[in-house]
Amino acid sequence: MSQKNITLFVYGTLRRGEINHSFLKQANQKLQQCWVKGELHDTGAGYPIIRKKESSRVYGEIYQVSKEELSQIDELEDYHPNRPDNLYERVEQTVYTNQGSLKAFVYIEGKQCISPSNCIKSGDWKEYILTNSERPIYYFAYGSSMDHTRFKEANVHPFFQFIMGRGTLQGYTLRFTLPTNEGGKADIVEEGGNVEGKVYLIDRQTLMYLYEEEGVSRNVYRPTFVWLELKSKQMIEAVTFVVVDKQKETAPSEDFKKEILRGGKEFLSDNYYDLLERHIAILEKGEY
Repeated sequence: MSQKNITLFVYGTLRRGEINHSFLKQANQKLQQCWVKGELHDTGAGYPIIRKKESSRVYGEIYQVSKEELSQIDELEDYHPNRPDNLYERVEQTVYTNQGSLKAFVYIEGKQCISPSNCIKSGDWKEYILTNSERPIYYFAYGSSMDHTRFKEANVHPFFQFIMGRGTLQGYTLRFTLPTNEGGKADIVEEGGNVEGKVYLIDRQTLMYLYEEEGVSRNVYRPTFVWLELKSKQMIEAVTFVVVDKQKETAPSEDFKKEILRGGKEFLSDNYYDLLERHIAILEKGEY
């Protein structure tokens, strides 16, 4: 068996659920929430490219691949070592994760790459594809958006009529990493464990409401994609929101605490609900 000891960062059609992910079907996915410095562009040919830019981020996933798998992806990306006119160049860059930084290979714009037609400001190819489609969307709510009473008070409850039930996200932990004047806001951090929440089926109008509610344009939260297991054991891909610049945990306000616990009461497992209550209590005591 080939050793899978080469670290590769992917951001476009090689990502899980995308059209060329079959090239990585035998690879080991290490992390889902990662980014590199660069600017993402839509080539207009069904795939994106990265241009060098220190002040922007491009989001993607990290895999461990073998030499054979990397060679096949080189061919897909029309990359040949020492050729001056590649479609993509394969370079080593720093990749930033919830657990620190590491080095990985990344395919960036080569001299023969199609001139970019559109800068993707979010830096996320999957998010770009989603917001330009009209297909139904699964939404994973793990914080106060589990609370139907909150939606009724805001008169937006018709957006959230279709509830799929409880979803379980493996490999993440619930944290309160967004400090505000009203206390800490919820986040999920890719550091092991599991997070439970409520899964909704929503449309594009509802997604745009969530963008506003989560402060996406202000770079507070960003949309991202996770794979969940429903109670039926079905695996689905869902959009959720994570804090962009994570800080030390802060106890939530009484109102936020009430919303997250009230919203999760009928959907979360007893064990997870108890852990959530205990974690908030620890933060309130300042013992974390």
